[in-house]
Amino acid sequence: MKRLVLWFTGIVVVLTVAGVLAFKLSPWPSVAVFAYLFSKGDQASEAALEKHVPAGIVARRGLAYGESRDEIFDVYYRQGTEGPGPTIVWVHGGGWIGGSTDGIANYMKVLAGHGYTTVAVEYSTGYGATYPKPVQQVNAALGRLVRDAADLHIDPGAVVLAGDSAGAQIAGQIALITTDPAYADRLGIAPQLKPDQLSSVLLLSGAYDLAALDFEGDYAWFLRTVLWAYSGVENFLDDERFRLLSVTGHVTSTFPPSFISSGNGDPLAPQAVALTQKLDRLGVRTDALFFPNHAPPLPHEYQFNLDDPAGQEALKRILAFLDARRGRGAASPSSG
Repeated sequence: MKRLVLWFTGIVVVLTVAGVLAFKLSPWPSVAVFAYLFSKGDQASEAALEKHVPAGIVARRGLAYGESRDEIFDVYYRQGTEGPGPTIVWVHGGGWIGGSTDGIANYMKVLAGHGYTTVAVEYSTGYGATYPKPVQQVNAALGRLVRDAADLHIDPGAVVLAGDSAGAQIAGQIALITTDPAYADRLGIAPQLKPDQLSSVLLLSGAYDLAALDFEGDYAWFLRTVLWAYSGVENFLDDERFRLLSVTGHVTSTFPPSFISSGNGDPLAPQAVALTQKLDRLGVRTDALFFPNHAPPLPHEYQFNLDDPAGQEALKRILAFLDARRGRGAASPSSG
């Protein structure tokens, strides 16, 4: 019996040490936990949005833009739509290591109910999916959307690029690739959209400056882990190509008109404010929605909560911004 207890204790110790080493020597065990938590959050968000989805939305899901199982997109538009419609291409969030188009499906349907063709782009996450693969994939998806625009009810000359959280960063980087040839050359990705095809961008709850992230605060371990996984290198701050993902440091006056928002309880909100200020200095048209005095503080991804007045305000302001770009009215003035 004593030998059995010792054997069992030894196995537990070995497994414990192996587990600790796995978490220390690789980001991926932690990433798997984060991705699971993100998926649970997405499910809760989708369930809450269900009642806001209008009737009569056509969903075409799982359309391929590449050979990988992750290289698919979903398209939504109102039943009876004929011809091309103004198009919103949305890149989902998930910390660069998780999330999926399933987590934004109902929000895409809500936007489609306002007369837009909405597209949710999937990209690779998880083990082996490192930067800049998701950027390359979203760029490739845009090429497929333009080529098959007529079949998908897409107006290839009026594309709005959007994203939330990590997806906002990816969308911002795609906007840089599209509008700044020198930046595209440095990254080594040829844009699939022409600058005049990119009407504007919607950047919600995103991270836009690698150097400005707080690697000593409450979220330090999470940030270091996901960026180690996404970059593929532990010392990601020393990787010159990876530093190109800092949208704020690379924007120019050619960046497209932008709607930018974050909740005041979001630790990434200062990054959204800094990007807005930089674009304003460059003369790029922006509409910013922040909530400096909101109580209780609005969390990360607040915009998906349409049961809350702040989420409703974000949707209203997004639509006003887009309508103004289509010449149907004036956008609300910048705030925050």
